[in-house]
Amino acid sequence: MDITVPMWAKIRRASSIIRFKPFDCSTPEGRSQERYRRMVLTSLASAVARGIAILTSLVSVPLTLKYLGTERYGMWMTASSVIVLLGFADMGMGNGLLNAISEADGKDDRNMALMYVSSAFFILLGIATLILCLFFTAYFFIPWPRIFNVVSEKAIREAGPSMAVFVVSLAINMPLGVAQRIQMGYQEGYKTHLWSVAGSLLGLGGVLLAISLKAGLPWLVLAMSGGPSFAMLLNWFEIFCRSRDWLFPRWAAFDWSASRNVANTGMFFLVLQVMSLLGNYSDNLVIAQILSASAVSVYAVTQKLFTVTMIAQYFIAPLWPAFGEALARRDYEWAGITLNRALKLSFIAGFATALPLFIFGKQLISSWVGPEVVPPTSLTAGFAVFVFLSCYLGVMSTFLNNGETVKHQVIFFSAASLSALILKVVLTAKWGIAGPIWATICGYGLFYVIPAARLAYGSLRVKKNIKELQIIAD
Repeated sequence: MDITVPMWAKIRRASSIIRFKPFDCSTPEGRSQERYRRMVLTSLASAVARGIAILTSLVSVPLTLKYLGTERYGMWMTASSVIVLLGFADMGMGNGLLNAISEADGKDDRNMALMYVSSAFFILLGIATLILCLFFTAYFFIPWPRIFNVVSEKAIREAGPSMAVFVVSLAINMPLGVAQRIQMGYQEGYKTHLWSVAGSLLGLGGVLLAISLKAGLPWLVLAMSGGPSFAMLLNWFEIFCRSRDWLFPRWAAFDWSASRNVANTGMFFLVLQVMSLLGNYSDNLVIAQILSASAVSVYAVTQKLFTVTMIAQYFIAPLWPAFGEALARRDYEWAGITLNRALKLSFIAGFATALPLFIFGKQLISSWVGPEVVPPTSLTAGFAVFVFLSCYLGVMSTFLNNGETVKHQVIFFSAASLSALILKVVLTAKWGIAGPIWATICGYGLFYVIPAARLAYGSLRVKKNIKELQIIAD
C-alpha cells in the first residue's frame, strides 16, 4: 500500500514532524505524529550529544593516555568498568520509574506520576546513602592495587582514591537521575541529551584544567565525572522548580504500593542490568586479570573508536517510552509498524558506520593515539560484527522492556549474558585480546536473537487478537 506513494511525498510527510510545536493528541493520527515528533527531537539531540561526547573523547583520550601512561590509563578504564558494574545498585528503580511514567502518560494521570516520582526518589536517596556508608566502611580493607593489578608506585598510591571518587559520583547521580527518567518517560529525552552536552563539555574542561595543573588520577576522575553530575543537578532544578514543579518529590506523596509496583518492575530490570553488565561490560576486568592492565588500553581505545557506530542506538532509544505509551493506549498497529521500521533503519546505519571503521580502524587509531595501542585485525573485525548484533539488540529491547514482556525477556537474556561471560574467560585465554568481543557475539547470537523476535511479534499478535475480540463483543 505504501509503495504507491511517491518518494518525494514520503520525504515531505516525514519532514513535517520535525517541529517544536506539539501535535493535537486528541486523535489517533495526532498521537502518532506527536510520538514521532518527540522521537525525532530526542534522536537529533541524542546525535548532537553523542557527537559532542565523541569529540571530547577524541580530545581527552590521547591527552590522558599520554599524561597517565598505559598502566594508569588502563586502571582508569578498569575502574570505570567497575562503576558500570555497580550501576545495578539502584535495584532497577530508574527503569521501573521510566515505565511507570510512560504508563501514567498513556493514561493522562498526573497523580499517578507524582506518586511514582516521589516514591522512587526517596528510595533511591536511601540506596545512595547506604552505598556510601558500606563503601567507606570497607574502603581500608580492600587491596585496591591487587584489584587493578598495577605495579608502579604512583598507580598503587592512586588506586583507592580514584575508586572512591567514582563511587561518590555514582551515589550522587542516583537520586539526581530521577529527573532524567521523568523526561524520558514523557518522551522528552531531547532535554536530557542537551543537558548531557553541557556535562560533557564541563567534564572535558575539567580534565584539561587538571592536566594543566599536573593533577593526579583522582583529580582527573573528579573532573571527568563532576561535569556531568553538575549538569544533572541543574537539570533536576529545571524540572522540579520550573517546567514540572507539580512533580517535585513530596514525602506526603510517597506510597508503599507505588513503591512496590516500581520495585517489582525494577527487579526485572535489575536482573537485566546485572546480566547486561556481566555480558557486555566485564571485558576490561577479564582482560586485566588474564592479560594485563596495559592490554586494557588497547581494547578500550578500540572500543571507544567503535562507539561512533553506536549512533543508531541513540536514534532508537526514544522508542522505549513511545512503545510504552502506545501499548498503554492499545495502539498495537503503530507499535508493530514502528518496530519493523526501526530494525531496518538501525541495520542500515550500522552497516554505513561499521564498514569504514573495520577497513581503516588501525590507521585511525595509529594516527589518533599512537602505534603502541594499534589493535589486531581480529579485534576490529569482532567489533564490526558486534555492531550489527547491537543494532538488533537495541531495537528489540526498546519494545520488550515494556509491560509483561520484560519478565519473559529476562530468561533468554540471562542465558545469553552468562554464556558470554563464560566464553570471555575461555576465549581470552586462548585468543588473547580479541576473545571478549567474539565471546559476546557468540553468547547473544545463540541465545537472544530468535527468542526476542518470537516474543515481540507473538505478544503483538495476541494483543491485537484480544483487542479485536473485545471490539466485536462490544
